[in-house]
Amino acid sequence: MEIIHGIHNLKARHLGNVVTMGNFDGVHKGHQMLLDHLQEYSTALEVPSMLVTFEPQPREFFAGSSVPPRLTRLREKVVLLQRTGLDRLLLLPFNEKISQAAPSWITNDLFHQRLGARHVIVGDDFRFGRNREGDYKFMLEAGEALGFGVSQTPTLDIGGERISSSRVRAVLGAGDFTQATQLLGHEYFIMGRVVYGRQLGRQLGVPTANIRLQRYKAALEGVYCVTVEGAGEDPQDPQIKQGIANIGVRPTVDGKEPLLEVHVFDYKGNLYNRLLTVTFKHKLRDECAFDSIDLLKAQIERDLGHAREWFAQR
Repeated sequence: MEIIHGIHNLKARHLGNVVTMGNFDGVHKGHQMLLDHLQEYSTALEVPSMLVTFEPQPREFFAGSSVPPRLTRLREKVVLLQRTGLDRLLLLPFNEKISQAAPSWITNDLFHQRLGARHVIVGDDFRFGRNREGDYKFMLEAGEALGFGVSQTPTLDIGGERISSSRVRAVLGAGDFTQATQLLGHEYFIMGRVVYGRQLGRQLGVPTANIRLQRYKAALEGVYCVTVEGAGEDPQDPQIKQGIANIGVRPTVDGKEPLLEVHVFDYKGNLYNRLLTVTFKHKLRDECAFDSIDLLKAQIERDLGHAREWFAQR
């Protein structure tokens, strides 16, 4: 999959695509259905498939810290999109200029002139342009005028309810990883490089690999049983290891921003700067504040015991 950063990096060879646009947060089964249709048109028209998406997401630009938690950061989204067979990913910065762009800028300038769109596929709730003025009817009329086809994918339901990123967030928040996997089509994971922390876990006898989430909020909060990829003796070792993870602000030690802390069972090596993939299997408890470090240490020991017991029963 080719990743194109910004309109200024579009070349003449990038003309001619089957295009869709959206956040695709989580790349859930609804997104995957749309991308399947995109690939079908791509094969039929013999042109590449392309997704246009924005960083930050428009909702983050407008709402700031009050935005709902993101399911996937860019790194995770790219990994999931690569699995779908998508040919091209165009990343556009969402800023004040883009936020004020008329819907015709998307259809005429971007899709038609810059991308040479042969066909455009959108979801049934797709809105675009300044103040979300553009809709499917606008896109359809633009396609007729400019010479590209337009089609719409229907809503995908599971259990009589529409699959959406907000539904996935709710299911994850409830700790229901079985249903989350059904909605996503894959297990929920977080990727990131291990950074140096305060080394409190090491002082407590439970060393942790710290991954900054780099987002206002996380879709998960609490203590979890997890599996970890990237923690082998060699960074390329495909072995999957078991462990326990905490996501939260660490209120007992006055943390301020969400952090993912992972303890890999029986691991003695150095994980700093390793790229880890942490997959969430089971929720043990919510995050909570303790009156002392000793009480926190005692709870961690209980958590470790519960996590090992849970894995032993699988």
